[in-house]
Amino acid sequence: MKTIHPDPPYEKPTPHPDNRFMALTSNCSDMPTLFVDTHAPLDVLYDAANHRIRAVTQVLENLSMRGSIECESFILSDFALLCAISLRDGCDVLDVVGRRLRARSPL
Repeated sequence: MKTIHPDPPYEKPTPHPDNRFMALTSNCSDMPTLFVDTHAPLDVLYDAANHRIRAVTQVLENLSMRGSIECESFILSDFALLCAISLRDGCDVLDVVGRRLRARSPL
């Protein structure tokens, strides 16, 4: 039988000198595991943000077209969290796009 060994203690990653990878705000702990590649092409970053924001928008629009929705408050709370995570991810990626565009254009 194979022996299972616990993971070694986690050491928080030190930021990369060029800030290439930015932790998403929606990471659920102070040990981030989800990141945005800030050096990815702008169109790829834009598509990633657009996809997340439009997915949540579509779900919320569909819900708003329904009559009444009856459910427990904890279900609504979980649903709101699900939407907030996707929206926050999209906004984080849009922040990267905005910073890159501002750095590009002289004022």
